[in-house]
Amino acid sequence: MGKTIILVTGSNGLLGQKLTDLLVQDDQIELIATARGVNRHPVKQGYTYLDLDVTDKNAVNSLLTEIKPDVVIHTAAMTQVDDCEFEKELCVSLNIDCVEQLAILSRELGYKLIHLSTDFIFDGTKPMYKEDDEPNPLSYYGWSKLEAEKKVLANANDYAILRTVLVYGKVADMSRSNIMLWSYNTLKDKKNAKVVDDQFRTPTLAEDLAMGCKLAAMSNEIGIFNIAGKDYLSIYELVEKIAVMYQFEMDNIERVSSATLSQPAKRPPITGLDISKARELLKYEPHSLEEGIRICLGM
Repeated sequence: MGKTIILVTGSNGLLGQKLTDLLVQDDQIELIATARGVNRHPVKQGYTYLDLDVTDKNAVNSLLTEIKPDVVIHTAAMTQVDDCEFEKELCVSLNIDCVEQLAILSRELGYKLIHLSTDFIFDGTKPMYKEDDEPNPLSYYGWSKLEAEKKVLANANDYAILRTVLVYGKVADMSRSNIMLWSYNTLKDKKNAKVVDDQFRTPTLAEDLAMGCKLAAMSNEIGIFNIAGKDYLSIYELVEKIAVMYQFEMDNIERVSSATLSQPAKRPPITGLDISKARELLKYEPHSLEEGIRICLGM
């Protein structure tokens, strides 16, 4: 039996780089990493990197037809929630149109599509959403990700939609920060900051999400799966946990409610994802939040 060919989109991003780290270790997998521009991953051996703009339909069609992957893990997306409110055309192009094409091609070319989605498809009125709970997005970003899920369900035969929450981690060449790095640096440098205490999440370590992608890719299971952390807490409690672990003071952190922030996009207040289905069917088991913080920040 030959190697499983896995093509990853958005391989320069946080999840994309963690997928490269994970998949190159498996000698039964041939990894094709794709992203726009040059390869930002420090390790260049053990896989093939290709420059690919996922919004270029002809380029996507021709590359996938040529490579004939067994699995496509689609991580490329417009994830800046506020930006999606202002750049709606780009948001639709990146978050919906690309996914529809990949879903249609998955049926035509016979690969399994692993598509990344989000807790922001929900309105945030209860903790620990399950896969069959009713979506009701509050933002354009959330709406676009829900529409993308519908495209996968309508067009792909073999797929896994992986919903995740507040992904954090660290890679060599970060294009943007995340909650964990921001919290650590803010506390370390004693910067003044307002932190909300009424938004609750199950933060997800990027390494765990990468493992969830791999488990879904190598499994025969089809459907929607929650791939997130197992600890449920508020954003304020998260910052507090880092402060305790690294012995930082919280004197410069002001505890506020979401209503005091003027964010263009509305965030769901209470989410968190129930991961029991992924645990049972995919054998997914994430690190604890404390373990995740240590992996991300070191200690």
